[in-house]
Amino acid sequence: MYFNDVHILYYVAFAIIGGMFGQFVDYCNKCFLREQKIFSKDNFLKYKKTMIPNYLLIAVTAIGYIALVYKFGIRSELTANIDLIKYIVLLPMILCAFVVDLKEQIIPNRLNLIIFEVGLVFVFLYGFSNINIALNMLIGMIAGGGIFLIITLLGGLIAGKEAMGMGDVKLMGALGLYFGLQNIVVISVLAFLIGAIGSIIFMIISKKNANTYIPFGPFIVISSIITIFVPFNILFNILMEIFTLGMY
Repeated sequence: MYFNDVHILYYVAFAIIGGMFGQFVDYCNKCFLREQKIFSKDNFLKYKKTMIPNYLLIAVTAIGYIALVYKFGIRSELTANIDLIKYIVLLPMILCAFVVDLKEQIIPNRLNLIIFEVGLVFVFLYGFSNINIALNMLIGMIAGGGIFLIITLLGGLIAGKEAMGMGDVKLMGALGLYFGLQNIVVISVLAFLIGAIGSIIFMIISKKNANTYIPFGPFIVISSIITIFVPFNILFNILMEIFTLGMY
């Protein structure tokens, strides 16, 4: 049985792999929250003794991997699967950023550095087949980090406090290496839109005031995942319809 020209066994395999990565994300999150080394035998054995399956992360990662296989398919040549591989590697890392920032209001430098370094590897790989794609990814890094750095600096000048943390700036710069210029701009706009809506809902439900700090990293992650699966043209048209009040 095939779905989108991919045999169902591939979906089963990637669902299992995704579930395993989901549990690994749970382990990584605990290491980041406790400021422990991830690749430590002692830390892993301690985690294994008290491990409780994180069914939510397992399910989210498994479903994400299935969706990625459906969207990008599986090609016979390894180099033709680079988009699929890129997002399979990225998804667990941004899920780490989502959970840690939600719990501790910080995106660890170690995590941002890993995302950045892996992103550079993919830029190098893309450069072999198409140098223009690699350059676009590098420009995306500059644009992603630059947009959020400007907003952070302006927020500091106008409001007297950071509009967002530097972890968000670093994350956006690193993500630019995966998404390129056009998509990172869409992610930026979409993150602010989702962030505004989410913050309003949060304040209404929790009855917090406008000065309550709400981590922005989760909104970046949600926007990134949406951008992976929804084509650029569709997202661009939706955003233009929203911000032009239907006059686009």
